[in-house]
Amino acid sequence: MKRDFYTTPKSTRLMRFLWSAAGGDRYILERATYSDQVKYMCLGGIITATGLMAALAGGYAFYTIFEPKGSAIDQDFSITVSLISILFGCLWGLMIFNLDRFIVSSTGKGDGTEAITWDELKGALPRIAMGAIIAITISKPVEIRMFKSEIDVELHNAQMEKQREYLANIDSIFAGRIESENKKIQTWQQEITAKETDYTNAVNDFNNELAEKPGGSTSGYGPDAKKKEAIKDDRKLERDAMRDKNSPLIEAGYSNLKAIEDEKRAEIDNGKVVAAGLDGLLERIKLSHEIAGTWITLFITLLFMAIELTPIFFKLMLIKSPYDFLKDNIEELMKAEQGIYIQANYYKDKNGQERDLITHLNKEKIISEKRSLQRVQDELTEYAIAKYKDEMIKKIDENPELYIKVKKNNDPENES
Repeated sequence: MKRDFYTTPKSTRLMRFLWSAAGGDRYILERATYSDQVKYMCLGGIITATGLMAALAGGYAFYTIFEPKGSAIDQDFSITVSLISILFGCLWGLMIFNLDRFIVSSTGKGDGTEAITWDELKGALPRIAMGAIIAITISKPVEIRMFKSEIDVELHNAQMEKQREYLANIDSIFAGRIESENKKIQTWQQEITAKETDYTNAVNDFNNELAEKPGGSTSGYGPDAKKKEAIKDDRKLERDAMRDKNSPLIEAGYSNLKAIEDEKRAEIDNGKVVAAGLDGLLERIKLSHEIAGTWITLFITLLFMAIELTPIFFKLMLIKSPYDFLKDNIEELMKAEQGIYIQANYYKDKNGQERDLITHLNKEKIISEKRSLQRVQDELTEYAIAKYKDEMIKKIDENPELYIKVKKNNDPENES
């Protein structure tokens, strides 16, 4: 706007965007001073930067939560999770941007001086609390990204230790089952071996008996040989019966051992998955606190809190400028145009707090018109009723018989 004493600089698109981010009124700012324009541009810049950082932090946190789990050193990349993380980060950044914009735009100037009074601070406490929460949610993902290399090393060591513990537990669990099956197989094999030994001894006894020939005889097959042959045949039957009985059991035992080994290998493979489960957002935050220490973590959090809360405190510290007076003037004009009349500190409530009396003149005007119209309608109605009464009285005076019927004594209607 051009004036004889001052010319307001022309605004750019970027400047107008930052004004909007800070909740500034473009119409007023284009008619205010350059100082006002810069103030709101800087506030908008802080809010926009906060939204961008929130978008990056939210997207990284989302990817950390849903990324393919594996070794902390050799991590797989997922294009699907990356695209979803980008979308989530944009939505998160826009939400934080809009929330910050609301917090800052709803924060007033207080008493219009640089000093922040206790009453102003109490009024801003809810906004400060919300800003602090937002700052913490932004700082943690950024923190784990700053120390990613150190966190990956510590996390990999933790994964390896977890995997070793898991394997040790697996060995202790499956060792008893394997030993039990081996003992059963060994027992069944020993029973077969014992019967094999008995049969072998019986065969040897029979063969030795046949080798012993009596004097003058050509054959050693005598009564003793027949007995030993019968014993040999019995031992063979016992051996075959034991084989038929224990061989299926031994085969089943070896099948059980194979199944146990397969189950063990599957559990060992699951150990990698279990160890990879440590690669989560919470574990990374815990490791970042351990690696960075309390003071560095606190410093990073306070840094983001300072960025987030700076616009709130600055607005409380800003001195009233032409923009504020122009804004107040326009607000008063708009209230006057809409017939809103405010009497400050007009009455006290039950707690002794002074309250403003707000009168809506347009509403009162309409109500007054309605009341006047109703009053006139009531008067006209009464007048019409009075006129109707006079007219009816006149008609009755002229011919009362039209309005009164007298029944005669001989009227059949009077008879019972």
